[in-house]
Amino acid sequence: MSILRKRMVALLLGLLAMTGEIDAEAGSSRYNADYFTNRPVVTHNGEKLRFYDDLIKDRIVVVSFIYTSCLDLCPLTTARLVEVQRRLAERGGTNISFVSLSVDPERDTPERLNAFADAFDVGSGWTFVTGMPEDMKVINHALGDRSRSLSEHRNEVVLGNDLTGEWARNSTFGDLERLVVDILAMDPEWRRTGRALSDRSMSREAVAGQISEQPGQALYKKLCAGCHTIGAGDRAGPDLLGATNRRDHDWLVSFIRSPDRQRATADPELAALVARFPGVRMPTLGLSDNDATDLVAYVDAVGSALFKEREQEALRNPSHDHGMAQPAAHHDHHDGATDPNSAHDHRDRGRGRARSSHHD
Repeated sequence: MSILRKRMVALLLGLLAMTGEIDAEAGSSRYNADYFTNRPVVTHNGEKLRFYDDLIKDRIVVVSFIYTSCLDLCPLTTARLVEVQRRLAERGGTNISFVSLSVDPERDTPERLNAFADAFDVGSGWTFVTGMPEDMKVINHALGDRSRSLSEHRNEVVLGNDLTGEWARNSTFGDLERLVVDILAMDPEWRRTGRALSDRSMSREAVAGQISEQPGQALYKKLCAGCHTIGAGDRAGPDLLGATNRRDHDWLVSFIRSPDRQRATADPELAALVARFPGVRMPTLGLSDNDATDLVAYVDAVGSALFKEREQEALRNPSHDHGMAQPAAHHDHHDGATDPNSAHDHRDRGRGRARSSHHD
């Protein structure tokens, strides 16, 4: 079992063990300003707020714990929550607030949090929060993060509805569709409409799709898709189309397994990518050699199919050539990048300002 899988198992076991901590009195008035406190906080936009009154009161919230210099699970957690937020919006869950609490407030300034949020292109309704260390310690403690070091901080999320007093823990490392449904179910009106039953069921087609997935596809969906696309432009990390055309197999596997080791080399192409994606680093995920090999194979298979499709389209319609003369991506997993001239570079989408991309 790889290190990452062992860590995820440990997270899920811890989640089960701690589930009763915050939701033991669901529906009671215990979870109010006295419990969560109205300590002053500062958002990633530099706005000064009172924690409970301005971020929790009368809201349905999804709370996560992060720090911007994290090289482990914080980037992955945030990327997967971005996907959750997108799915919620598609299902009408636009009334749900996301709050990411810094567990390293001494270093996580509003500017650093803003760069972190910008790199992941988070949607509206998401607030990254810092403050004085003593205030953030009290707030995080109330929500269940009682870690003594950054490496021990909670990686699960807390779901809550302040109006009903319902609170529960959940994980971003399980099935994201189930997490979406659990968040929607925090709204009693959503439960009353009968949508819960239909949304919790999985179609035969979906089950068949899971069974027939290619090697590496499940890992890609869980670990990579939140930050990357294959042929649809940059997200928090670069587009991976063409990655296997630019780097050999062994280099890619080595990078996926140990990105820090490759970043320490005097590789000019990699250095250029580090400069281009300065905000957040590809985390060391503890993948096995087989896992990394499967990921490379999957990226190569999808990329090759897409190149072929575009070549055929260019032959059918020469006036709409998609630029297949140049592969669109250079792959270092999170440090691969689209060609600067690629028509598929979407880093400035969404929030209307220049992106300080979060992977180097």
